[in-house]
Amino acid sequence: MDIKELYKLYQQHPCITTDSRNCPEGSIFLALKGASFNGNQFALQALEKGCSYAIVDEAPLNPPKGGKNYPIYTNDILPSFGGEGGGFILVDDCLQTFKDLAREHRRQFDIPMVGITGTNGKTTTKELIRSVLAEEYSVMATEGNFNNDVGVPKTLFRLDKTTDIAVVEMGASHPGDIKTLVETAEPTCGLITNVGRAHLQGFGSFEGVCKTKGELYDFLMARDLPVFVNRDNEHLMGMVESRKSKVEGYQPDVYYYGQSDSDDILIKGEVISCAPFLKFRWREQDADAGYTSEWFTVQTQLIGAYNLDNMLAAIIVGYVNNIPFDKINHALENYKPTNNRSQMTETQTNHLIVDAYNANPTSMKAAIDNFRLMEVSPKMAILGKMGELGDIWEEEHQKVVTMLEEAKFDEVWLVGDEYFSTQHTSLPNLRLFHDVEEVKAAIDQEQPQHRYILIKGSNSVKLFQLPELL
Repeated sequence: MDIKELYKLYQQHPCITTDSRNCPEGSIFLALKGASFNGNQFALQALEKGCSYAIVDEAPLNPPKGGKNYPIYTNDILPSFGGEGGGFILVDDCLQTFKDLAREHRRQFDIPMVGITGTNGKTTTKELIRSVLAEEYSVMATEGNFNNDVGVPKTLFRLDKTTDIAVVEMGASHPGDIKTLVETAEPTCGLITNVGRAHLQGFGSFEGVCKTKGELYDFLMARDLPVFVNRDNEHLMGMVESRKSKVEGYQPDVYYYGQSDSDDILIKGEVISCAPFLKFRWREQDADAGYTSEWFTVQTQLIGAYNLDNMLAAIIVGYVNNIPFDKINHALENYKPTNNRSQMTETQTNHLIVDAYNANPTSMKAAIDNFRLMEVSPKMAILGKMGELGDIWEEEHQKVVTMLEEAKFDEVWLVGDEYFSTQHTSLPNLRLFHDVEEVKAAIDQEQPQHRYILIKGSNSVKLFQLPELL
């Protein structure tokens, strides 16, 4: 299928829908497939509801007797039809066509685009970067969890002539996922927040995680485009250095941020306190020029010292894009987390630290370490299981229990069958639950009060249902 010609059709009908329940008049329906659905089966219905065209990758079903027969267009005749017709457009692969069309749309806009991936913190970092850049620019950024091979194209189609800069989040759970997404979005700069032991069932190993996340570096560094790197993360440093050695003829632009005293760090930060919200300071420095700015102090509304890295990432992206220092600080101080990510909520009876959107070994350790360091009492942890760990699920859940033994929280509730297989003799305050329904029943009966409660687990455990009960 000639994408440029198909894009001309999109320009005449600039609305693509993938949901046959939502068919604006004159739009284009694109038939995607999933594990439990096949959009091709709803293409005729989409046309009858108001779509002008339906892009399909299976031969359209014949209409019911007496129904309207729609023409079927293929690549050979695609250039000949205009905006007033209608019918099916038969392609080889609807998902690939969706991505190709999205890339063609992205290429209509000569604007900076920040690509973000990583095991943990990518959504928070994306939101912080969006907030900083919005101080000076009109920003289009990924909404919700639209960070996969369907979500990224949908995000790109939101680009319009009012957009000054874009921030696109990219998720991955299998080898090659990031390569596909960067080749669709074509970012002009980017960062990897970190790499950790997550989605190992899909990646196969931690090395597989690094290779896949590193596909963002591959894309950018091969094109001499800037990357932003946490200087303190040995895995990211190794990934960057190995790629630097393969780049011939130029030196890629690498901007470092972090907490260490390395001379090559451009944006340096330090934690001041977490009581319970993160307070930190940062400065710009250039060792070669002998220049160091004043320290700037920022009081955030985020829980967790681990969020310092996310803050520094937003600062360096804002700095490189010429956001004034005072506006960077204003954006960071006024950012409020949503979607159960690093949220501190005060109810009538408890103080809740809610991070119930996702969990993997790396983020779980960070949450436990941060809660341990918080100068509050009494402390209660309600932690859910971690998913997609493959063969190491038992080992990683045991590590969580071991960390909890060292942390010595006042109460610990663990949710998920995986925890029943762990050894926990040193946790006399431990209770085990098979699922969130058992936890809800215990809360209803016991009514915990006057506690600081950490709530964290994989989204599938549904611990996000707990805050309203506490």
